[in-house]
Amino acid sequence: MSLDTRIAIIGLGYVGLPLALAFREAGFDVTGVDASARRVDELNAGRSPIDDIDDARLQRGLTAGLRICSPDVAALETADVVFVCVPTPITQAKDPDLGPVLGAAILVREHLRKGQLVVLQSTTFPGTTAGPFRTELERSGLLAGRDFELAFAPERVNPGDPASATKIIPRLVGGTTPAATTRAAALLRHINDNVVELSSPDAAELAKLLENVFRNVNIALVNQLALLCERMEVDVWEVIDAAATKPFGFMRFTPGPGVGGHCIPVDPYYLSWRAREFDFVDRFVELAGDINLAMPRHVVDLVAEALNDRGRALSGAKVGVLGVAFKPNVRDPRNSPAAEIIAGLRARGASVNFHDPHVASFRAADGVESASADLPDLLAGSDVVVVVTAHAAIDWDAVYARSDLVVDTTDSSRGRTIRPRQVLRLGAGWGARP
Repeated sequence: MSLDTRIAIIGLGYVGLPLALAFREAGFDVTGVDASARRVDELNAGRSPIDDIDDARLQRGLTAGLRICSPDVAALETADVVFVCVPTPITQAKDPDLGPVLGAAILVREHLRKGQLVVLQSTTFPGTTAGPFRTELERSGLLAGRDFELAFAPERVNPGDPASATKIIPRLVGGTTPAATTRAAALLRHINDNVVELSSPDAAELAKLLENVFRNVNIALVNQLALLCERMEVDVWEVIDAAATKPFGFMRFTPGPGVGGHCIPVDPYYLSWRAREFDFVDRFVELAGDINLAMPRHVVDLVAEALNDRGRALSGAKVGVLGVAFKPNVRDPRNSPAAEIIAGLRARGASVNFHDPHVASFRAADGVESASADLPDLLAGSDVVVVVTAHAAIDWDAVYARSDLVVDTTDSSRGRTIRPRQVLRLGAGWGARP
């Protein structure tokens, strides 16, 4: 066992909670800290708020000694290591918002003692750990590299995929000193089979951004291709399937109604903002982000086109939206394209309801919050149904049997018997999937 036996984790969401349980299951003394009193109560009651951790695993962790508390009672000074796993959002102007990270740094600073290791895991721009995060910690009078160690070890959690938080996923780490890197890596090897040591926090921060920007850029590419295919009357899904038969030099990405979640829609703007500080305008990355952000507006246009085919206007129409979580089979609605789609439909005069088996209530981009409708009621009361998130738990046979008109943005109609001009497909036009 490492000499670092007592661990505190600030932020108990998709990143922090699996980390806390992994260390507890590896035999460490673990305290989890969250600023949300509701989250603390929920966790202490044995109810997991995330899809990748079931209640039984959480309850086993609590029984084994995992402590969950709020910041005001957290005894962080007793920890050997403090991990920070808080959100890194963007402002309305798409600039990085380090408020949660710096707030966590202030909390750590108030309890910081000599000999501790502090590890930031929140996805952020290069220079955060060694810059503003470090500066805030050093306001304590203690210096990183002399009095305490500081490192960055980015999370690699993929919500909805529990395997992404297991030991098999390689972990990156870069410290402000070689000693910090070595110490953090030694600790992480208790919960990860492969820990890759990098030369600096900046390198680790940029590697994490590259992972997510890579996805965003490629999603933007196929979204642009989908728009072109609609004009050319070519099926983009068929084209992608054909290209994916090549066993090398190609990676499959698919179009959709937009991107969501806590990373993909946000991280490109962290990188482009940081690039501008070096007098470098990353038009490529910014363009990809803008393309994906524009997809919800295109979906609204497709709904209007589908209704127009029936001699109906979007204004006054009843629209049913299927799925508002940001990806299939999860309950997380953060940055879901459904928010802009629903608000856009309402702005053009439509009446909108939604059904999502994982999300009980949802606030759209216009600030209107509504509850999930029963699927049979939604199908019976909609002039057109829009597929935004294709959850496996949705009864798709019922959707395509009972809906007179469907706008399919996810290829959910593939392999189904559909009626003539019943389904308008993103990137393919009218008709069935070949």
